[in-house]
Amino acid sequence: MDKITDFVQSQLSEDDKQIPQGGGYPPVSADDDDDLRGAAQEATRRAGESGSEDMFNGILGMLGQKKQQLKDEDDVDEEKVVKSHKKFFGDEDEDDAADDSGLGAAAAMQALKMFSGGSSKPEEAPASQSSSAFVAIAMSEASKLFDAKSSQGKVAEGASKESAVQKAGEMALKMYLKSQGGAQTSGGSSANLMSLASKFM
Repeated sequence: MDKITDFVQSQLSEDDKQIPQGGGYPPVSADDDDDLRGAAQEATRRAGESGSEDMFNGILGMLGQKKQQLKDEDDVDEEKVVKSHKKFFGDEDEDDAADDSGLGAAAAMQALKMFSGGSSKPEEAPASQSSSAFVAIAMSEASKLFDAKSSQGKVAEGASKESAVQKAGEMALKMYLKSQGGAQTSGGSSANLMSLASKFM
């Protein structure tokens, strides 16, 4: 089974693992895939003092320009994503310095966990099942993670918060775009995040 699917399943309670049928999740509108305008405000809210709206807006502008490129790239390196998450959010944290790519991958995986219901904190629940909400979570998690590692002296030389946040946004958007080929159920509603995760082969 897909490594990312395995990870998400391990984060969910038994109740959460039951995939609802029909309209169990909010439908993804045609505009959601193209609209990242609300992501800066949501990322700023979630990041708190760790990130500014100006920073997130600038990164979103770059993501919008790279959207087709991300969609055309090879599939997500699931092994790297899961390994990075375990390293920075799990019990496998090491003393070696964190680089932009690793921080971004870990933050995107954390966003997938939160987006799929694998968090017990109500305030971490996504505002919607849209690409905007998913990217916002990933960027805010990367911003907070960078600050945490920086305070511990565990950030690689040359790494920057902006780059880590951009990497997280790119990975999250790539995950979302890669999932869209099979994102609709037979009932016409959007697939839940367990199905999204299963697309990352």
